[in-house]
Amino acid sequence: MAFVLRRLARAAVSLAIVLVASFFMVQLVPGDPVRAALGPTAPAAAVAALRHDLGLDLPVWNQFTNYVGGLLHLDFGTSTTSQRPVGTTLAERLPTTVFLAVVSFVVAVAGAFPLGVATAVSARGGRRRLLDLGVSGFLGVVIAIPNFLLAVLLIATLSIGLSLLPPAGWGRPDQAVLPVLALAVGPLAYLARIVHVEMLRVLDAPYLTTARSKRLPPRLLHVRHALPNIVAATLTAGGVVLVGLIGGTVLVETVFTIPGIGSTIVSSITAKDYPLIQGIVLVYAVLVLGANLVIDLALAVIDPRSAVAEA
Repeated sequence: MAFVLRRLARAAVSLAIVLVASFFMVQLVPGDPVRAALGPTAPAAAVAALRHDLGLDLPVWNQFTNYVGGLLHLDFGTSTTSQRPVGTTLAERLPTTVFLAVVSFVVAVAGAFPLGVATAVSARGGRRRLLDLGVSGFLGVVIAIPNFLLAVLLIATLSIGLSLLPPAGWGRPDQAVLPVLALAVGPLAYLARIVHVEMLRVLDAPYLTTARSKRLPPRLLHVRHALPNIVAATLTAGGVVLVGLIGGTVLVETVFTIPGIGSTIVSSITAKDYPLIQGIVLVYAVLVLGANLVIDLALAVIDPRSAVAEA
């Protein structure tokens, strides 16, 4: 319980820092959000009226206290461009982003374990070594490709070239395939290399040598004795991957015109919609901190020694 409380306290402090930083950094951005929303030809009276309605004519400190007070009631403010509550926009767009990140993470983990284990077993046994080196090199190249560039390549090949999948849009199952692949392929390759390295280390451990001397079947040797000992390291790397996937949705949603909070923050920055920007930054902070908290708790369950050592 003490471990959980410490993690929650750290997450709360981190969220408070993000809240303060995002609010005051937005204040430093040049430009007038009200003028950007109404257009350069809007009458001065209309600009002043909207500025008053949004509370932007108050001193910065008063704006901050009002903003924090609203957050305590789950009020994220009002968008300067759409005049809609920011919370409503976030509620509409957040499920799409969470779906993309979670499904991509599941695909990456599901593909990384068999690929990493297979290449490690092949390398240790001395069989198909050339194939193993080729796979390892290919994984290294894939890791280096940015997800937005991979998204463009997928559209060019699978959509435009082969006409197998739609190049953009959202709402049908086939429209989710390319975005998920664009997000998952890089993390899959990264996790597969982690699994590969950890599996090689475990296969050379003394207890595996003892188990191998008992002439256990290879499948039993790898699944029962080796795999449980690489989960902790892989899960730690998985936490980094999940956080990266949450941030990676920004560009991928933009490329595929997906109505998530990733593409929304791009349009809100262009429109200088500061309340919406602040709300999205807070949501991303909550998602990242929540993902880290879940990974830490999962590691504590798998390996209680980590929680004890930290205490």
